[in-house]
Amino acid sequence: MWLPAFGHSAESIADNNYGPLKTYTQTPFRTNSLSPQLQSSFPKSKNDVELYINGTAASVWAVNSDYELDYYQNQIAFGGLWQATPDWKFGLNYRWNYAGNNHIDGLTISFHDLVGLSQNGRDDVENDRFVMDLPDYGIEQRDFRGKTLSQAITAYGQYLLFANQNHAFSIGTSLYYNHFDASLFQSNDVEFGTQLNYSYRHGAHHADFMLSATHHNHQKQYQNLPFRKNAWSSGASYQYDFTVRHQLIVQGMIYQGLSYADDEFSKLAIEWVLGYRYNMQHSALEVSMIENMFNADNSTDIAFTLGYRYRLGN
Repeated sequence: MWLPAFGHSAESIADNNYGPLKTYTQTPFRTNSLSPQLQSSFPKSKNDVELYINGTAASVWAVNSDYELDYYQNQIAFGGLWQATPDWKFGLNYRWNYAGNNHIDGLTISFHDLVGLSQNGRDDVENDRFVMDLPDYGIEQRDFRGKTLSQAITAYGQYLLFANQNHAFSIGTSLYYNHFDASLFQSNDVEFGTQLNYSYRHGAHHADFMLSATHHNHQKQYQNLPFRKNAWSSGASYQYDFTVRHQLIVQGMIYQGLSYADDEFSKLAIEWVLGYRYNMQHSALEVSMIENMFNADNSTDIAFTLGYRYRLGN
């Protein structure tokens, strides 16, 4: 519901900023299912269309006495976002997640040494392995380099609840489909989620917040996993504009564990993202790094994303 009672027209409230970074969670099981993303609640100009493409290279390392996950996952995603009316925004996205050798184990070890993070045993094994071994759940995948982990199409709709020059609230719904053959993390049905979004802007400062609830379906090949069907997540993004062209973005995400058993996957998965955006006349280039925090055995070790966004419209 558009609320012009504050004396602002749709064009004066419309946001020409790209909003939060286009990244996706890299936690091992959530990245192959629906994970709602941070969104800006501020509307764009009517009929504004954004097209985007990005690629992510990630290194999964989650090894303890109960299981061993040590492999690379890479993602290619592209999609679009359309401001259909001042109230309604719609998006469509395709994501391909595959196990390709991106050779970043050595870089990961060097980065952990540089910032003083524990290697958690990574430097005790060979680099560039593809191992997924969870004996308690009857899962053993080895040497799956080159295989597709998941493919998914996600549709998103967002409705504006309230907006003025500095504040905006919206509600969004996502529908996710990944019933594709030859995917290791294939599920049988549609997953869906609902999220509440709040955005704030003032001068060079922009902030976005999200709280979501998601319904998941069991991955077809991992029926023995104690998989939580309903889970929550939350996130926040802060952006500082150094100039019109240069922006620094910091994001944090918290995900409820997808396991209901007493294991590491039942604990919170926490990721932080550090990114930089370079704005051009009608497009933007983004680079970012995703790092896990606190619970090293239920999240991806490190990931790097490069993305390009192009806007058609005003």
